[in-house]
Order: sequence, then structure tokens, then C-alpha cells
Amino acid sequence: MGFGALTLFRAADFAHQGDMMDHDTIAALFTRSDDTYLCARWGRPLVPVIFGVEDETISLMKGAFEAVCLLANHQMAETDPELGVNVMMFFCRDWDELTAVRDLDRLVPELGPLVTRLIKADANQYRIFRFDDAGAIRACFIFLRMDDQLAQVPAETLALSQAVQSIVLWSDVAFNDSSPLALVDGKAVLRPDIAAVIRGLYDPVMPAVAHDASHALRLAARMGPAGEVIQ
Repeated sequence: MGFGALTLFRAADFAHQGDMMDHDTIAALFTRSDDTYLCARWGRPLVPVIFGVEDETISLMKGAFEAVCLLANHQMAETDPELGVNVMMFFCRDWDELTAVRDLDRLVPELGPLVTRLIKADANQYRIFRFDDAGAIRACFIFLRMDDQLAQVPAETLALSQAVQSIVLWSDVAFNDSSPLALVDGKAVLRPDIAAVIRGLYDPVMPAVAHDASHALRLAARMGPAGEVIQ
């Protein structure tokens, strides 16, 4: 299954009936565990590169990013003039493998302590965002340890989930209790309410970064009925 086109589903196809999000629900998506509010979107086209998987999976992952960018009316590019690539996704079996990746410690200076923390937490995924002077996202590093849990996730589902969680800086607890994806006829699709949030955030009238919860009020006003989702 590819991600080359948007698939339309009626909001009513979902158990939650696609109710519109109010500003409090939106604010919760960007309120961090320390109670600060932070929302940021990309300020440049995405240029993803994927390491540690077969070519077929690489195409699938890039297809998911393309589909999410299409949803957001954002762009992808062949190269980033400053960085070359700006979305780096690493697949590994053990976190220690990351320390052997050539020059990764130059891109992620905190790599050693990070690997130690990930091992201690028995984590299977982690994302690091970098920001430009205006506060917009300029780079994202995605690390995935393919443990038994992730190995059971269909590749299409994993690709879509990672693209969605990388297109915006969500709260570190945004999806602790519920996934941004839902199942329709056994297939993972982007929830229409989350799709509407992404579209709203990339509206040109919205700021690239926000630190105040009043931003959620503006975003709620920009969101239309949740209907289109990505398959």
C-alpha cells in the first residue's frame, strides 16, 4: 500500500464521530509535561533520509512524509541548502548501535548520554527536533529500536505514525493515551481531528511557533470539519 494520494473518509466513519476539537483539547496537544505550551511547524521543505532498512521500506517511509506534507500543504525537496538533509530516521536493533554510526555524534552531541537514557528507559523510539532562529523546525532526528512491539507494527502504520509525529512539534505527552491514527476496515489512517489540526497549523496566517495557549484559540478558529484523512 502506498501513500501517494489522500483517501477520503467521512468523520462519521470513526467511533468518536469526528467531533470538532475545542480549544482546550487542542491546547492539550501542545502543553508539555512541565505545563509549558510550545507548538512549532517546519520552516523549510522536508528532506528525509532513512537508514537501517531495505529500499522498499525506505520508499514507504518517504511516501508517508510526502502524503503528510501534501495534507499540510507543505513542501518536500531533494536537498536542504544548509543541511543537505533535515529529517534523519535511524532504525536499529539495539540502542548501542547508534554510537557506531559515523559522525552521528557530531549531529547529536548529546548522543552518548542519550543512548544511556534510552537503554535505561527501555524505550523503542525517540525524536529530537532542532529549530531555526525564528523558532520553526529546521531538522528532526528519529530513532527507532525495532523491539518485539515495533516489529509487530505494519510498516505502513509505522511510516504514517512517524511522519505525523514529525510534521509538527507536539507535546511530549500528546499521544500517551491515544494514537494519532485510527483503524478503518482494518487499515491505519490518520484521525480526521488530528488531520484538521495539522492543516490548521500550516495555514499561512498561523505563526510558525507559539508559546502561549491562546494560540489554540486561533487554531480552533482556523479548523474546519474534520473529514479528510491519510491512508
